[in-house]
Amino acid sequence: MPNGRADQGWDTARRQETGIERLDRNWISLIQELRVVQTGVQFLTGFLLVLPFQSGFAALSPPMRVLYLVTVGASIGATVFLVAPVAWHRILFRRHRLANVVGAAHRCAMAGVALLGVALLGVALTGVVLLVFVTVAGTGAGVIAGTVAALLFAVAWLLMPWRWR
Repeated sequence: MPNGRADQGWDTARRQETGIERLDRNWISLIQELRVVQTGVQFLTGFLLVLPFQSGFAALSPPMRVLYLVTVGASIGATVFLVAPVAWHRILFRRHRLANVVGAAHRCAMAGVALLGVALLGVALTGVVLLVFVTVAGTGAGVIAGTVAALLFAVAWLLMPWRWR
C-alpha cells in the first residue's frame, strides 16, 4: 500500500517535480475537486434552509422534522468543512505556508465528505431523498429510496475508493 513518502519519491523521480511544485499541483487539484462539491452542497443547504418557510412544512410529522433537522445539520457541517480551505488559503496567503494549507485543506475535504466514516454530504442527500419520497410517495417508498441512496453513497464515495487505496 503506497504512502505519502513513497508518493513523494515517485513524484520526484517520475515527474521531476520539486516539493513546491508538488504542493502547487496538489493544491490546484484539490481546489478543482472542491469547486464541484462546494456548489452542490451550498445549493442543497440553501434549498433546505427555505423549507420551513413553505406552507406544507407544518404538515411534517415529528419524526420527519427530526429527519429534516439531521439533514440540515449534515448539510451545514459539510458546507463548513468544504468551504474551510478557502478561508485557510486566504488567511495564510503569501505566508509561505502552502504545505499547511494543502494539508489542512485535504483534512477539511475528507471531513466534509467522510467524517468518522459517515459522509456528511451523503447523510444530507440521503435525508433529502427520504424527505421527498416520504412526502410524495409515502413511508415505504421513502425508506426504500433512502436506503438505496445511502448504499449508493457508501459504495461510490467510501467503499470503492478505500478498496482501491
